[in-house]
Amino acid sequence: MREIVFDTETTGLDPAGGDRIVEIGCIEMINRAETGRHFHAYFNPERPMPPGAEAVHGLSDIFLSDKPRFSEKAGELLEFIEDSPLVAHNAGFDFGFLNFELGLCGHPIVCTSRMVDTLSMARSRHPGAKHSLDALCTRFGVDRSHRVRHGALLDAQLLAQVYIELTGGRQIGLGLVEETDDTGLTPSAGTVTVREHRIARAHCAADEELERHRAFIAKLANPLWARFTAAS
Repeated sequence: MREIVFDTETTGLDPAGGDRIVEIGCIEMINRAETGRHFHAYFNPERPMPPGAEAVHGLSDIFLSDKPRFSEKAGELLEFIEDSPLVAHNAGFDFGFLNFELGLCGHPIVCTSRMVDTLSMARSRHPGAKHSLDALCTRFGVDRSHRVRHGALLDAQLLAQVYIELTGGRQIGLGLVEETDDTGLTPSAGTVTVREHRIARAHCAADEELERHRAFIAKLANPLWARFTAAS
């Protein structure tokens, strides 16, 4: 199954109030594994960058001034995501901005039925815990040491690893039927110990053991074992 993990950076929190997307990063996954394909773009929001937003992602007016507008890259973005499910952290936020931008430039919006929200997944799996991307990276041992500021592509890459853990971890494909390689052996990451086959040993009682058993039975009143002892 093909899925797209994505993240956005914006000028603020409310697209209806004039805020715009300034960066988007998308990671392609097939069967919960990253393929190496991605889509990444910066956009000129055609409005000043508020200091608070710049402090979060570090994208300044000067840096974005020569970047394309969202409308110029929308077709390329839609071609990349196709009709795949879209995974995001607090997905309602990212979907709201994405669909607002698509609507502004005359493209069909993305149906929210395609939305996969890792924040909701994390809250359901770990109620009462911290559910920020940083907190989930720490919980699942995802290295985020290179994350100094928010960045759409970097955050999408981190989220892809978190999503794998939220949906079963690296062993999600583990089944009850073991696969074998061309030698007929089951591949293993550890050391395989091969033991020599042993022929089953005979378990017949010795004559002296049978005699002791007869003596024991003789002391019992009408023992059931007596018929078998007599037969032997």
